[in-house]
Amino acid sequence: MTQALHTPPPTISAPPAPPAPPEADLAALAARHGLSVSGARPSLPEYIRQLWARRHFIGAFATAKLTAQYSQAKLGQVWQVLTPLLNAAVYYFIFGKLMGTSRGIPDFIPFLVTGVFVWTFTQSSIMAGTRAISGNLGLVRALHFPRAALPISFALQQFQQLMFSMAALVVILLCFGTPVAASWVLAVPALVLQSVFNTGIAMIMARMGAKTPDIAQLMPFVLRTWMYASGVMFSISHMMSKHTDWPSWVTSALQANPAAVYIDLMRFALIDSFHASQLPPHVWAIATGWALLAGVGGFIYFWKAEETYGRG
Repeated sequence: MTQALHTPPPTISAPPAPPAPPEADLAALAARHGLSVSGARPSLPEYIRQLWARRHFIGAFATAKLTAQYSQAKLGQVWQVLTPLLNAAVYYFIFGKLMGTSRGIPDFIPFLVTGVFVWTFTQSSIMAGTRAISGNLGLVRALHFPRAALPISFALQQFQQLMFSMAALVVILLCFGTPVAASWVLAVPALVLQSVFNTGIAMIMARMGAKTPDIAQLMPFVLRTWMYASGVMFSISHMMSKHTDWPSWVTSALQANPAAVYIDLMRFALIDSFHASQLPPHVWAIATGWALLAGVGGFIYFWKAEETYGRG
């Protein structure tokens, strides 16, 4: 009797767990019930379709950011024109007067202001694109939308701001005696090509900035170096004529520099004294090539990492 009381009850072993279904069966089950991977990257045509469907959001977001940019300043939207004008005044004093880069360049003030305005468009688009994802993580994590809408909207914001600057540029050109000419129409395709180029670079930098936010701290130094090589404050053709001993690769790199190409095209379109002889050979082909390379390549590069934005 005592032995029976101290005998432990027999253990009942649990039945073996059924084997896990293979991944193929799980995928078939999910497809049967209309389930899809959360945050999966859509195909490229579908991604473009989704972006087009949100074109009104892109435009409204760009306009709202532009309006809010100077909302706390007393002069408000006037700073959209004052900022590049003040930069041009500083560059005129330092480079035009102190360093003498204005010598040999007719209509130097229209020449300089055009370069500053066009360069500012590229610089601001790239800087805004660098922070497009990393600076809007709350929006990225809260809502589902094609992430390319953000760098595109920031590039559109900078284009809208450029339109204010271009209005001021027209006034400056007329005040300094530059006549209205049929060549001004060429500014339209030049700005379209530059806008495509800027948007593509903004998308490249948005992906890089999303993974490595420290790039935003490095970009001002990179862009400042690029500006000095882009003929913003001086004429590249005039400089090359003075330095005929430069290696051929240096002159080729300066002429093919995309920022310099778009600046020179705008100067050729707007300034009567800037002649075709000052443009690099095949300038429109170079401008189109840069726009396609950056625009298409940047879009695909950004799309490839669509499912990674906002994670981590």
